[in-house]
Formats: sequence, structure tokens, C-alpha cells
Amino acid sequence: MLSPLPADFEPTRATLHAYALATSVIPRAHATPHEKWWHVALRVGPEGWTTERIRLPGGGSLTLRIDVADHTLVVDTADERTSRISLEAGLTGSQFGDRLIAAVAELGLTGEYARDKFESDEPRVYDPDVATSFASTLNDVAAVFEKHRSGLPGDVGHPHLWPHGFDFAMEWFGTRVERHEEHGELQEFPAQLNLGFYPGGRAYFYSNPWPFDADEFLGHELPHDAEWHTEGWEGSIYYYDLLGGDEDGERKLAEYARAVFDIASPTLMAK
Repeated sequence: MLSPLPADFEPTRATLHAYALATSVIPRAHATPHEKWWHVALRVGPEGWTTERIRLPGGGSLTLRIDVADHTLVVDTADERTSRISLEAGLTGSQFGDRLIAAVAELGLTGEYARDKFESDEPRVYDPDVATSFASTLNDVAAVFEKHRSGLPGDVGHPHLWPHGFDFAMEWFGTRVERHEEHGELQEFPAQLNLGFYPGGRAYFYSNPWPFDADEFLGHELPHDAEWHTEGWEGSIYYYDLLGGDEDGERKLAEYARAVFDIASPTLMAK
């Protein structure tokens, strides 16, 4: 069952978001770049939210792990140099980022960091019980996403927690290729379909085909209480509070994800 999100989740969610942003600048600067930017995202698991492994100049490597069970950011080198930064200390985004940069500098990692990603002097609130509850919910969502992923054909990415928007999402790639302007240049991108979970505000799941063929998609009814969404962004939406606490919530989420895939994927394949 997908548990309801805590009623007072937002302050802790905002803090976790701020600290995830600070964490992301280290792999952004030092990890092996991935064309889909997976190197700046976090993998979600029972042990926490973890970066890709980053090589150290003097040998060895490290990972960064937001450990919501222990309520610390772990700089993990698998040896006695491992260090921790408390999530409960009330650090601002700037203070948290500065401490993390100092911690990795002691291990030999230095460079130009995207401080604009995390710099903020806003006071931070962190409730450990709320954070633990959310981490458990995210693990349950991850299990549904991974099961859905295992049943998809073709090119599909792992689910990641994306620090920029603090949403948890995966992508399936079609064989159709579209030309799209990015950074002032016309580039080619594969058609794709994401599946994600955004926990802010009225939390929701989404699954958004790109390109979005309104004439094709809007004529299909989605299962349960999911809806097509066209205001501000195009895709589909399934509000979390319609699933949280429902004994059949995980099944309904899986059926929603599969329904959008079955409707959208034929339009995302090369003719």
C-alpha cells in the first residue's frame, strides 16, 4: 500500500530539496558526464539516495548518500575517511553546500562548483519522523516504477531522484527522432515517455509523452482517477492523495503507467 504523505511534509520536503541541490554540484563537477544527465541524479534505495561513484585524484573513489534513516549526508569512501553532515542541524542551503565542498576537498576534489544551484540563506526545517516516512513512501514508489520498467521493451532508463525539481522519474525512449531547438541550435532527440512522481504541493504522478499528440491522446480515457493534463504542460496526471492509503494503490499506479504507455508508445515509434 502507498502510505499517505505526512500533512506537515512541505517544510521537510523543501529542506531535502535544498540539500539534494547542494549534493548534485559535486557529481556535476567531477562525475563522468552522461548525455542524459543521469550523472547528476540520485539513485533511490533502502540505504538512501546515492550519487554515482566519483573517482578521487589520489586513488579510490567516493559516493555521496543522503541517508534519511540516519539523517545525515554521508561522504562514503568505503574506508576510514568517510565523513557525515547532519540533516537535522538547521543548515541553510549555502551552509550545507559549503560544508560538503569542504569535505570533498579534504579528499582531493576541488573545482568550480555551480553554487547558484544551492546558495540560499533561508532557514531550514527538518523533521526526522516526516523525512523517514517520506523515504519509505519513495521506496514503495520506486518498487512500482522498477516493476513497470522491467516490463517495457526497448531503451529505458532507471528511475532517478532529480535534484533540480526534486521529482522521481524514469524515461522510455522510442525510435522516432524529432528535431528540437536547444541552446540556439537545432538538435535531434528521440521521442520519449516519462513516468514520474512530484511530491510538492498536492503531490502527483505524471506520465508525459513527447511529442504530445493531443488529437490522438485526449480521445483515450485513462484508468481510475488519472487525467490528461494540458494547462501549462502536456501529459497526464494522477494525484497522490487519490492513491495514498488505498489498499489497491500500487496496482492502480501500475495500471495507470501501463495505460499511458500503451496509448502513447505507438506514436513514438518510427514509421
